[in-house]
Amino acid sequence: MPTSRGRIRAGAPLLALLALMLFAGAAKASVGDRLPEFRSCVEVCEAENCRDGKQTPIPLLRRLLLWDCPAECDYTCQHIITAQRVAASEDVVQFHGKWPFWRLLGMQEPCSVLFSLGNLWAHWDGLAKVRARIPARYTLRPFYVALAHVGIASWVFSAVFHTRDFPATEQLDYFAAGANVLYGTYYAPVRVFRLDRATPTRRSLLRAWTLLCALLYCAHVAYLKGVRWDYTYNMAANVAVGTVQNVLWTWFSVQKYRESRRLWTTLPGLVVAWVTFAMSMELFDFPPWLGAVDAHSLWHLLTIGPTIVWYNFLVMDAKADMASTERLKA
Repeated sequence: MPTSRGRIRAGAPLLALLALMLFAGAAKASVGDRLPEFRSCVEVCEAENCRDGKQTPIPLLRRLLLWDCPAECDYTCQHIITAQRVAASEDVVQFHGKWPFWRLLGMQEPCSVLFSLGNLWAHWDGLAKVRARIPARYTLRPFYVALAHVGIASWVFSAVFHTRDFPATEQLDYFAAGANVLYGTYYAPVRVFRLDRATPTRRSLLRAWTLLCALLYCAHVAYLKGVRWDYTYNMAANVAVGTVQNVLWTWFSVQKYRESRRLWTTLPGLVVAWVTFAMSMELFDFPPWLGAVDAHSLWHLLTIGPTIVWYNFLVMDAKADMASTERLKA
């Protein structure tokens, strides 16, 4: 199943138009939307409800979320066909790359929206912890503040995408998620190898590493937008980049525990294992329970906890690092 991730300011219609043009793309197809009975249902529904000036009224909230008459027919027919298939003991199938979820307040995937907002809160709370508990003089603090901002943006776009799936919201979600993964891999060696320290060699390495990551991200976006929108490539790229930071943090965790024998230093390894397990939910895709909870939403749910743990680790690590530095100076 294709998976998921700006906010356009009010009063900027030109920016909105440019964004929609930039992210225009082809819709996904699945077994469900190729079924003759589904296509027939949509045609009949649109003929009776969407044409010749006899459109069925749509509630205001759904209209604000850009539900129009054809979209209403598509949604209704998904559930009609799904009910018929269940009654006939046939498999539940996907439509347009998604399971037939029951919407709530106009949101297409309410559980994924809720759990995306949970992750957003975890990063927002982490940002507050970093700002309150790590002194401004600590040279890694700006990297952790940036981490929180990237995470917040990523989960905002995830919530928007799962609220309404359009080519624009899908691609913004993917690009924000890719930025989130790449930034995690960017700041991992900065902490592990202390590239933030003010020596000429480390400064040169940090500039080179920053430039490399920026170019990799631009190339990633350019390929997806300018060459081919490729779900398999996108997933492979994110897994490969994420694996680099997972290996670094696992090694860092083992080394720190050997040096200090403090249990909290094992938290990076725990978080890596936790997130790996959460991502495995995508491998066990299944029709949504009660039309609401699927494997993808469970993935979002299971990433809230490790995010909270991670920011707690960053704070403890910063305090221990500063204390060690002060002891060496004394």
